[in-house]
Amino acid sequence: MNRSEWLVEKRREAEEQYDTLWAPLYGEKWGVYGNATHQQFILKFLSLLPQHSTILDAACGDGRYMSFPLEKGHTVVGIDQSQGMLSRAKARFPTVQMEKVGLQEMSYDNVFDGAICMDAMEHVCPEDWPLVLNNFHRALKPQSYLYFTVEIANESDIQKAFTTGQQLALPVVYGESGEWAGENVYHYWPSMQQGREWITQAGFDLMEEGEGEGYHHFIIRKASEANAASMKKPA
Repeated sequence: MNRSEWLVEKRREAEEQYDTLWAPLYGEKWGVYGNATHQQFILKFLSLLPQHSTILDAACGDGRYMSFPLEKGHTVVGIDQSQGMLSRAKARFPTVQMEKVGLQEMSYDNVFDGAICMDAMEHVCPEDWPLVLNNFHRALKPQSYLYFTVEIANESDIQKAFTTGQQLALPVVYGESGEWAGENVYHYWPSMQQGREWITQAGFDLMEEGEGEGYHHFIIRKASEANAASMKKPA
């Protein structure tokens, strides 16, 4: 199996796991992360938005973070590639618009005042990071904000997963892990410097970042057309 076929299979496996294994008990087992860092950043993100904004909750899962923008009077659109998770979210928030769309398939254009993507980017392969960030950039209105998190892994665990994958002749790159290394589904952990480079290349300004409880948190803003053009202009 070549790498492209392998990555397609990893996405299929992850969707199946979320649909059948995790969706029925996801909220009861994991629920909303109650730690201070997640709540601090999502409230900071919401404070940057106009009143009655329309917000994209991308990879929304069972809707565990939807209550935050809804309680502030915003309109939310939830998307996820797992129908099982979307069904759980719809049961909790029946008036919220939900669509079965993966991060890689987003095609919204200049629709949202803000977007969140929490506890999900670790399932995106390195080839798709630029695609996903470009999809967010296109979906947002000018000068709008995106808040997303990146799970942090121990360097020793990343190295062990990479070595194990190579020994099994899997088409892995450094930073990936999955069932061959004890994970339930595919994960990819980029360096934070790589993440910042992808953010800039996609036409975003990095506004704030921080770490807490196993995640790196980014609040970024869609750059003005002039700034975006200068960032993408060849040296």
